[in-house]
Amino acid sequence: MKEVRRIKSIVEFHRTRGLPSPQHPLISVVEYASIQLSPESYNVNWVSEFYNISLKRCLVSKLRYGQQQYDFDDGVMFFIAPGQVYGIEAPHPEQKTRSGWMLLVHPDFLWNTSLAKCIRQYEFFDYSVNEALFLSEQEESIIGNVVENIRLEYQRNIDKFSQNIIISQIETLLNYSQRFYQRQFITRKVTNHKLLDRLEDILTSYFNDDGLSDKGLPTVQYITKELNVSASYLSGLLKELTGLSTLQHIQNKVIEKAKERLSTTDLSVSEIAYGLGFEHPQSFSKMFKAKTSLSPLEFRASFN
Repeated sequence: MKEVRRIKSIVEFHRTRGLPSPQHPLISVVEYASIQLSPESYNVNWVSEFYNISLKRCLVSKLRYGQQQYDFDDGVMFFIAPGQVYGIEAPHPEQKTRSGWMLLVHPDFLWNTSLAKCIRQYEFFDYSVNEALFLSEQEESIIGNVVENIRLEYQRNIDKFSQNIIISQIETLLNYSQRFYQRQFITRKVTNHKLLDRLEDILTSYFNDDGLSDKGLPTVQYITKELNVSASYLSGLLKELTGLSTLQHIQNKVIEKAKERLSTTDLSVSEIAYGLGFEHPQSFSKMFKAKTSLSPLEFRASFN
């Protein structure tokens, strides 16, 4: 297992990356081209105690997103929240000059603001690296202008308006990012539909297994592991495409299988419940009625 190194402050980040001291201890915009990394930096995992919103350019190899290759190579955005573990890949032998930027924001900068309470509601802070945001040239320009406004504001003489102005710019940046992620869900329909097909295949295979009584119901964690995406990303994607969460998709598959067994077999409600992975038949009956407005026996009776 790789060593985990923790960076507690933006000042420490600047020092470990060979950068001059930040102009503000709680917020900084860093150019990728100016970062200096030692060889050992690639052999450890890192944990930072601040938010890191970054955009990278000039990546030689094709990037992968949800197991598919993407052509949005103008800018690729990543969002890392405090306490998340990340690694740094060694540069490709044919790597061009690194370019792009990082916006580093310490949680203390957000203290006593509305953003402090809601920033983690932006689901993309929980997306994994292969779920990055791929920007078009126009989108990158919009995002870049907002970041430049943030840089200019904290480089000026700080006054009583500075924090609120910067906070509003960060909120603008996050809201644009949220909009562009929704665009990505829509414009990548082929890939997204492949993900839906894989989800359906996983659920079908799971419920066709005779060992459900031992395995129990599939969890959201099981599904996301099989799909190799984060729970928050899958939930956001499914809600955009279908209006349903991952859990609701699982429950719908349970009801589909329950209806099949209620209408084509003589198994008791308890046998069906255990066969679908429920620990208690009452839980099965409660879910079935909530989803169909009928009890399992009422549903069966409708076929007689």
